Formats: sequence, structure tokens, C-alpha cells
Amino acid sequence: MLLMRRVYFEAIRQGKKTTTLRFWPRPLVRSDTIHNIPGLGTVCIDQIRCICLSTLTDADARADGFESLAQLRQILQETYPPEKRRGRKLYQIHFTYLPAAATQGATSAGPS
Repeated sequence: MLLMRRVYFEAIRQGKKTTTLRFWPRPLVRSDTIHNIPGLGTVCIDQIRCICLSTLTDADARADGFESLAQLRQILQETYPPEKRRGRKLYQIHFTYLPAAATQGATSAGPS
């Protein structure tokens, strides 16, 4: 299951946030799966890829809903301090928000 913080819901609904970053021991979602995010609605995972923190760009930050790479790095540092990163890789998850009308009849798929 993919979870999101409520503070990002409006940016997701507006299409301003189309990616999210997670430090996970392994991928916890798969491409082409539908996830219901409590309080937000449904998203489709378009792609998940393992990346290096050092390769993030300003474009990555904007896709993640931030104004700058510095702002994204600050949030990652607060959310995932070094002790929480041990044994984990950074995954960038690209997703599409599916408004309620588009998800009627869709089924939810959990992580692989």
C-alpha cells in the first residue's frame, strides 16, 4: 500500500505532484497497480525506479511538488534521517491521480 501525507493531497489532485520518494529495503509497490490512498483517493503507479540521492534534479523536485531541490532534500532529511536509511535504497515512484469517476470498477492491487 502506498500512503501519502495529507499536506500533499491538493498538489496531487491538481497534478502538481506526480512522484514520491521512499527509502525502502525493496520496492513495496509495482508499476501498473492501483492504490487507494486513505483521504485522497486512487492513484495508478506508472513506474518505480531505484535512484541515487545525488542524482536528483530540480525537475525531480518539481515533479515531487517542491519548488527546489534544496527544499526536497530538506524534507527527505527530516523524514528519513541517516539512521532510518540504513539498509534501504531510494525509490522514485511515478503515479497518476485518478479522479473518482475514472476509478469506478477499478480494483486495488497491493504491493508485490
